[in-house]
Amino acid sequence: MIQKVGQIGVTVKDLGRALVFYKEKLGLTLLFNTDTMAFFECNGLRLLLSLPEKEEFASSSSVIYFQVNDIKSIYENLVDKGVIFIDAPHMVAKMGQVETWMVFFKDTEGNTHALMSEVQI
Repeated sequence: MIQKVGQIGVTVKDLGRALVFYKEKLGLTLLFNTDTMAFFECNGLRLLLSLPEKEEFASSSSVIYFQVNDIKSIYENLVDKGVIFIDAPHMVAKMGQVETWMVFFKDTEGNTHALMSEVQI
């Protein structure tokens, strides 16, 4: 049976530009890169950025939800770094004594991702 997700791949158009965004703006740790791929560490999960192997893979991407502790301060920090957000941090669900907050942003390659935070109330 499947135990966990070990790696997520995101297709990019310009690997150099994407590498700078994920490393310098988002602050992810670069494990290594080649001419066509870059691998980042994200708390036990590898994030792979890659140029598409075939044209049919050129526009496929998943939404990655990056978990953070303080969504409002991380949001403000990333805005200061020039990250383009689609919206502002907002509550999307309340489950008992926990609120789930999200905010969506674009990377340099046009992919949509999100920050998420679970807040005890």
